Amino acid sequence: MVQVLKFISCNEGTLSSISIVNSPQTHVLVSYSKGFNIDNVMIQSPEDSPNTDGIHIQSSHFIKITKSIIGTGDDCISIGVYSSNIDISNIECGPGHGISIGSLGKDGNTVLVEKIYIRDSSFKGTTNGARIKTWQVGRGNVRHIIFENLIFDAVDNPVIIDQNYYDVRGACKPKKSGVKISDVAYKNLYGTSSTSVAITLDCSRSVPCSGISMENINLAPVMPGKSLSAHCVNVHGTEDGVNPGSCLMN
Repeated sequence: MVQVLKFISCNEGTLSSISIVNSPQTHVLVSYSKGFNIDNVMIQSPEDSPNTDGIHIQSSHFIKITKSIIGTGDDCISIGVYSSNIDISNIECGPGHGISIGSLGKDGNTVLVEKIYIRDSSFKGTTNGARIKTWQVGRGNVRHIIFENLIFDAVDNPVIIDQNYYDVRGACKPKKSGVKISDVAYKNLYGTSSTSVAITLDCSRSVPCSGISMENINLAPVMPGKSLSAHCVNVHGTEDGVNPGSCLMN
């Protein structure tokens, strides 16, 4: 993987007030770091450019990303294995694949991602908004996640959990393993969906998602008058003031 900027084992560092354009792949990588801050960056690459994540975090803790504009051909921000205490706020994302936790567990490895706070951000014309994606063969936990105060503008999948992520869509078969996704909160999410399914929570039969809470969510179709729905599989939690709904299993 080729990156423009790599920060490896950088503790208490800062990346601020910089523009990065047209990286061949990931623009910024933060790995094995602690207490690293990213502030006021602009990242741009074409919408059709493959694997051009804006910022990728892995094996890092107490990372803060704020006040940045990111438009790429892949995830605006992606969070990889063994990361915790990540605070992401005031991000303008688009185009791109949204802000993603994952993908995780591709080779059947055990993962732990926890205490992630994504807030006060907007998504325009992205394929996803708030996304969690895990490979079906993975193991471990994704937990204590908060998505709060997010605005979506013509986003394909504003809210999505894909616990059955696979190379070829529809080719995966039920497994007894899986990454456990729990204690995920969605609060104050608004905007428009460009597809008919605005909320997709597709969880594993053997390792269902649990402790999911949804509160004050109001999503509308881009085209007025079109119908909008939510699709949930093997998800347990609570919801209050969710449109479209209802979806979760109490």
